[in-house]
Amino acid sequence: MSDTDDLVAKIETLGVKLGQARSSIASRFLGQDRVVDLTLTALICGGHAVLIGLPGLGKTRLVDTLSTVMGLDGNRIQFTPDLMPADILGSEVLDSMADGTRQFRFVEGPIFCQLLMADEINRASPRTQSALLQAMQEREVTIAGQHRPLGKPFHVLATQNPIEQEGTYPLPEAQLDRFLVQIDVPYPDRATERDILIATTGAVEAQSTAVFTADELLEAQLLLRRMPVGDAIVEMILDLVRACRPDADAPAAVRNAVSWGPGPRAAQALMLCVRAQALLAGRLAPTPDDVRVMAAPVLKHRMALSFAARARGENLDALIDGIAADATRTARAA
Repeated sequence: MSDTDDLVAKIETLGVKLGQARSSIASRFLGQDRVVDLTLTALICGGHAVLIGLPGLGKTRLVDTLSTVMGLDGNRIQFTPDLMPADILGSEVLDSMADGTRQFRFVEGPIFCQLLMADEINRASPRTQSALLQAMQEREVTIAGQHRPLGKPFHVLATQNPIEQEGTYPLPEAQLDRFLVQIDVPYPDRATERDILIATTGAVEAQSTAVFTADELLEAQLLLRRMPVGDAIVEMILDLVRACRPDADAPAAVRNAVSWGPGPRAAQALMLCVRAQALLAGRLAPTPDDVRVMAAPVLKHRMALSFAARARGENLDALIDGIAADATRTARAA
């Protein structure tokens, strides 16, 4: 078997496993297929995700189910204003030994896991939020001068509550940029809410099953990076990301509405995400439609509307989709 045939066979096998994982998650997280796909995308790409949604929409249930299905050791932290960095990272304690001597012993914090749920991350102070920066980027933390590696793989799924923003601490741009995607969790429709009502108030609830192990997820993340991406898709990604920056070459809609736009990390994220989108759809390579579908989740938390644009009632989803539509037409014509 040639290297190409071997790669195709591995990609097809991974696509089947992802389908099994999606079904297992959907059995407990009903009617939110888009949210499930985006969280799986974040994990398969080796990145982090921020989930935006009102209380009671199942975000914690989703993360708990993900840890089971993907075979990851998970922890959860409830962020509060009095949370300190040591509460996340851990700290050194002074132990008395049997011979009367004393020595410091490091007690690991909840960040030492493979899947960390940072619940309502914007409720903690910037000092505490910053404790995650090194962990998210470098997969290690530095405590008392020592570099301590985190779990492999290591993912952060943070949640933010879009209401009651008074007294909260919005994430700074540098930290938002570390999240691969932003996932909006909407209210379920009536039929889905009926299914949820019946499924969760009976004597027995559906249980998810493990589909991946941590090692298999790491292998999947490496395999994803070997998936081919056509030149037209690469150019479309570059066109899209660069068009969202409010400079002289940007479309008039962007210059008039956007105060700052995405950096090169956005293009890197989009390149990975379109591969994952193709995998979830059972294809071996991404298409322009994959780029358009992933544009808003990858870009909107890396952009900000100007005050005037917000006053006019504009929103980033519509703006990004319009730019992505133009880029899709250009890519198909190329």
